[in-house]
Amino acid sequence: MNYSAEIVKDYGLSNKVALVTGVSRIQGIGFAIARALAEAGANVFTTYYRPYDALMPWGSRDQEAEEIITMLQSYQVKAAGLEANLAESEIPKQLFEQVENLLGSVDILVNNAAYDEQVDIYSLSADLLDTHYAVNVRGTTLLCQEFAQRHDGRLGGRIINLTSGQSLAPMPENLPYAITKGAIEALTISLSASLAEKNITVNAVDPGATDTDWMSAEFRNQLAIKSPFGRVGTPEDAARVILFLASAQAQWITGQIIRSRGGL
Repeated sequence: MNYSAEIVKDYGLSNKVALVTGVSRIQGIGFAIARALAEAGANVFTTYYRPYDALMPWGSRDQEAEEIITMLQSYQVKAAGLEANLAESEIPKQLFEQVENLLGSVDILVNNAAYDEQVDIYSLSADLLDTHYAVNVRGTTLLCQEFAQRHDGRLGGRIINLTSGQSLAPMPENLPYAITKGAIEALTISLSASLAEKNITVNAVDPGATDTDWMSAEFRNQLAIKSPFGRVGTPEDAARVILFLASAQAQWITGQIIRSRGGL
């Protein structure tokens, strides 16, 4: 995105510490977010989980997560990462301890990681429900809890969750994902009231249909035809909104679900 020095100063993110989950692919939303924060001067810690990527049709290269960290460091900020399965209940505490040891106290938490399998009501199972819940709801909530407990009340505390359009239209083929992302919207609204006293804002971003190399050409074209702008979303579209919410300019915005969907 190549931000000017003036813009970087306006964002107020120099030497802030950001924890961004789900950063394993250069074409993903997680990398676009991490890169935008690094360009604005924040030190960035990423998480990734290659066994999940291996199950997905897009996959990821063996060293891609490490390449991303090197790319972030090229912006003259500190960057590090950790492979972490957010379905494991002890991971959030371990994760924050590692970030603090390497980069310092976390100022910005971006909950981007999610588990998603195409499942309808007829192919649903208890195990699939539990897996979606463990990552998307419990993992995210425990990360928020760890952040809140460790935050000292200074200005600039930010929690930004990623959600989806499950409250705008049915998602029958992604039932457990839709259920758990609905829970994230409820968490965002209620948590914002709890954490305002600690100068932490809590918001969620719904980026809509975003091309992270998972769409077929046919599906992409179908969406583009429906879009007022004639295209689908890009990872950078989502990153711009999240960068603003992370910035000093967004101190008065909390408890909001931001629909950044290009009119769809």
